Order: sequence, then structure tokens, then C-alpha cells
Amino acid sequence: MKQPDSDMDVEKVKNHWINTSDEDFKAMMNLFDAKTYHWALFLGHISVEKLLKALYVAKFGKHAPFTHNLFRLAEQCEVEMTDEQADWLDVITSFNINARYDDYKREFYRKCTLEFTEDWIGKIKQIRTWILQML
Repeated sequence: MKQPDSDMDVEKVKNHWINTSDEDFKAMMNLFDAKTYHWALFLGHISVEKLLKALYVAKFGKHAPFTHNLFRLAEQCEVEMTDEQADWLDVITSFNINARYDDYKREFYRKCTLEFTEDWIGKIKQIRTWILQML
């Protein structure tokens, strides 16, 4: 276990990550309802990332690493995950890149149909529940 940050209020930082994750999750659902599917999935990624960072803070008493890679964050949290969960984290991580960068944005926009987005929002919900159970 890594040494805790002595001047950090672990509970406050952890709760910050959880609360902002919940806000981003609500925004994701609002974007979904508005049929802005690619940005909804982007915020789905952010909401999962923040929960993993909350878990990291809770486990190690240190600030979370600066990364958007969900699989890597889960590894750094030393959580056990199924192959399916690992695969989902990799795909959800791609929503961060695909929604943000012009090279990928058009192709991702076309991929984000109602069905695709509903499917991945369901998986994001499952991943969030899994992480919240560890908090």
C-alpha cells in the first residue's frame, strides 16, 4: 500500500469524486434524452472515471493518478475484474477519445445510434454499480 497524503482530507476528496460522478451521470442521461448520444457516452466515461478515482482515494489515501484509462485505473485500484469488465472498461475509455478528437469524432458520431448508446449506457450503469459496491 502506498503512503497516504498526510494533508489530504480523504473523505472530502472521495466524496467530491462520487458527487461529481453522479452529476455527470445525470448529465449523460439528459444528453441521451436529447439524442446527443456521442456526448452522452463521453460523460458516461467521465462518470466511471470519477468513481474509480474515488475508489483509489478511499483505498490508498492518496490523490488519484492523472489518467483517463479506465482499465489502468481499475488495475491501480487493485480490484479484481472479470474479462468482460476489463473489456467494457477498454471500450468505455474509447468514448473519451472518440468524442473529443476530430479525427475520430465523425466516425464515432455515426456509430452512436440509439441502440448502441442504450446498450453502452446499460453497461456503464452496471460498471458504476460494481464500483459503488466497493466504496
